[in-house]
Amino acid sequence: MITEADTCRKYVLPKLIEAGWDNDPHSFTEQKTFTDGRIIGSGNKVRRRPQKRADYLLRHTRDFMIAVIEAKAAHKTPGDGLGQAKEYAEILGLKFAYATNGHGIIEFDFTTGIEREITNFPSPNELWQRFQQHQGIIDNKTVQQFLTPSNHLTGKSPRYYQEIAINRTMQNLLQGKQRILLTMATGTGKTVVAFQICWKLWSSRWNKTGEHRRPKFLYLPDRNILIDDPKDKIFASMGDARWKIENGEANKGREMYFAIYQAIAKDERRPGLYKEYSQDFFDLIIVDECHRGSARANSNWREILEYFSPAFQLGMTATPLREDNRDTYRYFGNPIYTYSLRQGIEDGFLAPYRVHRVMTTWDAAGWRPSKDDLDRYGREIPDEEYQTRDFERVVALRKRTEAIARHLTDFRRKPIGLPKRLSSAWTKSMQTRCVAHSTILTPILSNNIQTMSAE
Repeated sequence: MITEADTCRKYVLPKLIEAGWDNDPHSFTEQKTFTDGRIIGSGNKVRRRPQKRADYLLRHTRDFMIAVIEAKAAHKTPGDGLGQAKEYAEILGLKFAYATNGHGIIEFDFTTGIEREITNFPSPNELWQRFQQHQGIIDNKTVQQFLTPSNHLTGKSPRYYQEIAINRTMQNLLQGKQRILLTMATGTGKTVVAFQICWKLWSSRWNKTGEHRRPKFLYLPDRNILIDDPKDKIFASMGDARWKIENGEANKGREMYFAIYQAIAKDERRPGLYKEYSQDFFDLIIVDECHRGSARANSNWREILEYFSPAFQLGMTATPLREDNRDTYRYFGNPIYTYSLRQGIEDGFLAPYRVHRVMTTWDAAGWRPSKDDLDRYGREIPDEEYQTRDFERVVALRKRTEAIARHLTDFRRKPIGLPKRLSSAWTKSMQTRCVAHSTILTPILSNNIQTMSAE
């Protein structure tokens, strides 16, 4: 009896070679896993569910996956694997799915919604032309820039969902969309995505004016830790093109700029260093953690984005749409791609977690300043009753902040007793979740700590 493995070896492989899928730059991978498998924990025992694995993934170029093939044993019908092929295509963001038993081939084309039986696999050029027509990527220069290779020398070759985010962003930029939003869960590698986008645009000499020059980027988060590590590691291959704007110095001779809002925004002492740059100086601004305030209509930082409005602007956030970040989605528009926390856990790239809940006296009862209370700068504190939603946003209570930080530090130091092979992923995910929710979901009672754990 001819098994599924026989179908792949005796029938599928020769047909793919005949269609030209092994001719550079085209390629295919066989029995390719694209997830890690969901982590399942019970006490101190941890295992993974099976990884998702495609029989064949077809690539027009190394960095552009275009189709998936599922093969079944010869005694089954050609369409038996089509449901799985379509499921994988939707996960991987592909427009073409194929199922075969070695003798017949069923194609599903997501660009037309047509399912049909064919005798041979399409050639790479045929599939690419169909994709081009559907997506409107026609101009030769645009095609070359879109297919610019990613940088694989960093050791951070993109995962499947990162590849989708990179390619969709490239397509939207090249087609002239001024504001773009990516929503990707914390810990899923937004910085890797940002670097590869910059690398491809930089290497292909894309810029908003169409001139023959390298583009100028501004990478804009709100904390130095989100700059220094990426600048010195992931972005290191851009060499001397990098520059961090700090200490009041507005260097204009580089191409890859990094800055926190606080270093370039106006305040009581300065008119705003950002105004040292012309409004059309940057070609692309990448706003990391854009939900933190830069896109809010009443934010002091919003004027920076508005000042540089001629630039293309890419917002990156881990936070799905909700009431307190509507301005972010209003400013950038609906995300062109979303990789959710749920999907990251399901794929096994993030570990499941439990929310560590605690309550401070201030969070339980609220806080109201006493008469004539002043802040650390000697300013009068408005006489209002402040709740959890106001802490670290409208008002910061130093003792509360110190108590939360102390408790969170102690909590993170506790051993979790997992097998070494899974300990790193589990610990990183648990710590990431705790940090992300600490000020809202894990405040601490200053003297009498009350702790709750919930799935």
